[in-house]
Amino acid sequence: MNFEEHAAKALILAPAGIAVPRGMLCISAKEAAVAATQIGPCVVKAQVPTGKRGKAGGIKLANTPAEAGQVAGQILGMTIGDYTVERLLIEEQAKITREFYVAVLHDTQARKPLILFSTEGGMDIEEVAAAKPDAIRRLLVDIDNVPRARDIVAMLKGLDLGAAEQQIAEIIDRLYQAYRARDAELLEINPLALLADGRVVALDCKFVLDDGALYRQPELAKAGSPAAMTDLERRGAEAGLKLIQLDGNVGVLANGAGLTMTTMDVIRHFGGKPANFLEIGGEAYTKSEIALDLVLSNPGVKSLVINFCGAFARTDVMADGVVKAWHKLRPKVPVFFSIHGTGEVEAVKLVRDQLGIEPYDFMEDAIQQAVKAAS
Repeated sequence: MNFEEHAAKALILAPAGIAVPRGMLCISAKEAAVAATQIGPCVVKAQVPTGKRGKAGGIKLANTPAEAGQVAGQILGMTIGDYTVERLLIEEQAKITREFYVAVLHDTQARKPLILFSTEGGMDIEEVAAAKPDAIRRLLVDIDNVPRARDIVAMLKGLDLGAAEQQIAEIIDRLYQAYRARDAELLEINPLALLADGRVVALDCKFVLDDGALYRQPELAKAGSPAAMTDLERRGAEAGLKLIQLDGNVGVLANGAGLTMTTMDVIRHFGGKPANFLEIGGEAYTKSEIALDLVLSNPGVKSLVINFCGAFARTDVMADGVVKAWHKLRPKVPVFFSIHGTGEVEAVKLVRDQLGIEPYDFMEDAIQQAVKAAS
């Protein structure tokens, strides 16, 4: 779950003792002007849970209340990424001396938390990594421990941080503690700024909460921003199905997330493009008609792969649901079955007798034919 900047600062950084600029949340140009009378020269920031707001024109300076209201009117209603700007953060301007980047995230290869720090703040970290890989310092942390002060100091050594080094080290330690306590997937400050008065302040914050930990962070979850959904994804969610709509042309219906993702990978391996992620494992097999309708409602779908592999789940039960849905929906796209596991003899016979379609012995063959049919 992603969070807007104002929520990340108020709920994560400030309670952790990390300084943030004074700011006010507004929903109209009039409110922005009023906020600017209290704050003074300010930055008007679009509040959407996505990056590159500045490049999209969603962050602007304003020196007077009138200017803040004018700028706010320009930003409200903008589309940035998949989101429409409905809220603004009016924040005091900062006299910046230097900008840094700091983040804590999961390192999936090392299977440990990773602390990143760079003196190239204000830029996309991907650009820094490509242009100046040596400008990024990395510190892996044992999941059972916390970063030691000497390790943080060693990471910062040689960066010529001067008197700000101690403040930055403390911020890194507090950021890591917040990352662990708040079940973050990513906690990023960019830029972390050294101001003219010597303070080090977080001018922006990106916080992503692990969806698997929502039950442990119920109060945080209330302040999060739901992911943007297509109409089909919203229909799926309302039906209790997890559908992710993609821009491909080969529809996918399988049981279990792992098998579904494998099916998608094999489609790509053979030069095709999957049109969706949708699995009907577990109790979802009872929603075969809804699931099939969702996949086929995607106008980009030119062929369909139905891939069932059952251990505890019975493939004949799943096939029966799909066959009944097929008779009711009467789709026109070509379909290619692969069925293996518990009940496969009965499932194959059912598909053959009821639909006149012969399932393939190998998943790869079914997918290859689906890719060809969609091209």
